Amino acid sequence: MSKITVLIADDHALVREGIAAFLKMYDDIEVIAEASDGLEAIDKCKKHKPDVVLMDVSMPNLGGLEATIEIKKTHPEIKILVLTQYSDKEYISRFLKAGATGYLLKKAGGNELLTAIRAVSKGESYLFSSIASEVISGYLNSGAKTVKDPYEKLSDRENQVLKLLAEGRTHKEAATLLNISVKTVIAHQSNIFEKLSLHNRSDLMKFAIRQGIIKIEEVDE
Repeated sequence: MSKITVLIADDHALVREGIAAFLKMYDDIEVIAEASDGLEAIDKCKKHKPDVVLMDVSMPNLGGLEATIEIKKTHPEIKILVLTQYSDKEYISRFLKAGATGYLLKKAGGNELLTAIRAVSKGESYLFSSIASEVISGYLNSGAKTVKDPYEKLSDRENQVLKLLAEGRTHKEAATLLNISVKTVIAHQSNIFEKLSLHNRSDLMKFAIRQGIIKIEEVDE
C-alpha cells in the first residue's frame, strides 16, 4: 500500500516536530519534508511533490494563503490542508477559493488530523466542525447580500507584494524574496494603491491588518 506523503509548513519548529513525530506512528502516512515559511513550502513542493501539505496561515515571508495560490497554480494535484489557530471567516473563504481542500484548527485532536489528511488525500473536502457550520451558513445567506472582498481585486503577485510590504519589507527585500526586480515591485505597489484607493505604506499596513492579511505580531517580527 502506497503511503500518503505529507509536507508540514509551519514557522514554529516545535509544532513541525510534534506533528511529524505523531504522524510517524502511522504506517499509511509519511512526512517527507518540512517548511518554515511560504517560499520554502513552494520550493519543497516542487522538489518533493507531496500528496498533502499541512499549511499554516501566518508565516514570515510568504504566508500560507500566498503559498497555497502558487502551489495550486503549478501543482494542482497537491492537496492543501490548512492547519491553523485562526478561524476568521476571511481566511476560510480565501483559502477555499485558492483551492485548499480542508481547513482544520490546531485545537483539533490527533485523530481528527489523521481523518482530515486521509480525506483530503482522496480528494474529499474536510472542514473543522465549527467552520463547516459557518461555511454552510454563509452559502445559505449569500443570496441576501454579496460583499466583494477587496483582496480579490488584486492579482496573485500583487497579493504577495502586499503582504511583504505590509510586514515592513523594503522594495529590495520583497524583490529578492519574490525573485523579481525592484522596479517590478514598485509597479505592483502602485497598482495596489490604485486598486485599493491607498495613498502610502501606512494605509497599506492598516488595510492588511484590517483585512486579516497579516496579524499585528507579524509586523513586530
